[in-house]
Amino acid sequence: MKTERKTGSCFQGSWGAVRIALFPVAVTLLALALILPLSAKAQELGGSVPIQNIGVRPGLLKNVGIDQKLNASVPLNLTFTDENGKTVELQQYFTTKPVILTLVYYNCPMLCTRILDDLDESLKQIPLNLGKDYNVVTVSIDPTEGTVLAASKHQLYTGMYGRPGGAQGWHFLTGQESQIKALAAAVGFRYAYDPVSKQFAHASGIMILTPEGKLSRYFYGITFRPLDLRLGLVDASEGRIGSPVDEVLLFCCEYDPGTGKYGVIISHVFQLAGGVTLLVLGGLIFILARRENYGLWKKGHA
Repeated sequence: MKTERKTGSCFQGSWGAVRIALFPVAVTLLALALILPLSAKAQELGGSVPIQNIGVRPGLLKNVGIDQKLNASVPLNLTFTDENGKTVELQQYFTTKPVILTLVYYNCPMLCTRILDDLDESLKQIPLNLGKDYNVVTVSIDPTEGTVLAASKHQLYTGMYGRPGGAQGWHFLTGQESQIKALAAAVGFRYAYDPVSKQFAHASGIMILTPEGKLSRYFYGITFRPLDLRLGLVDASEGRIGSPVDEVLLFCCEYDPGTGKYGVIISHVFQLAGGVTLLVLGGLIFILARRENYGLWKKGHA
C-alpha cells in the first residue's frame, strides 16, 4: 500500500506541475480569444483597417483633452441661450450653490449620452438635492445646436432625475462659438471638429465649481461614483479646491488610419475591457491551478 501511495503521489504531483507549466499557454490562448474578436470588429468597421495603437494619437486628437485648471475662475459674464430660449449669463447659476459643469453636444452619438446618463443616475443616489443644494449646467460645444434640442434634453434628464427641483436646477445651454470657446478654454476643455464625419472629437469628464465660479474638482471618464460627487459638492460649497487627479481619457471618436476618417467607436474601451478580462481570467486559472496542486500534495502526504 505504501508503494502504491508513493507512486500515485508522484504521478499526481507531476500532473500538477504540468498543469502549472501549461498556465502561460492558457493565458496566451485567452489573449488570442480576446484579440481576434476585436480584429474582426475592426474588419467590420473598415475592411482591413488596423486597430489604432494605444497612446498614439492621430492629428485630430493631438490637441484634444481636458487640462486641470484648479482654482481658476470661469468668466461668469459669458452669455448663452437656455432651454427656454432665454438669453442668460453664467452668473445667474453661480449664487450660493456649487455647480457641476458638463461640456457635451446634444447630437453626440456616443460618449455625451453616456456621460449625462451616468451623471443623472449618480445624482439620484446622493442625499443632496438638485436645485436646492447644487446646480448642474450642461453646455453644448456645437454652435449649430439650438433651443429645441436643449429643451428635449432638459425634459429627458430632469424627468429621469425624478425629484422636485430638478427642472429648476439642471440647465441645458446653447450658444455662439465665441462664448463656447471662451468657456471651454477657461476650464481646460480642448476639443476639435471633424468636417468629414461632422462630429466633435472631445474627451469625457465633468467639473465641479465653487459658488464663486472657481474650478474645484475634475472627474474623468463616463462613470461617476455618487460618493465622489457628494464629497466634491460639499468641498466646493465650502470653497475648497481639490487636488489634481490622474487623467484617464476616453475620446468620442476613433481614427481610422486606413482611410484617414473618424468613426464613433471607442477603441480604447474595447482594449481596456479586453485587458481587464484577460487579467481576471488569467488570475482565476492561476488560483485554481495552485489550489488543485496543493490539494494533490496534501493527499499524497496524508
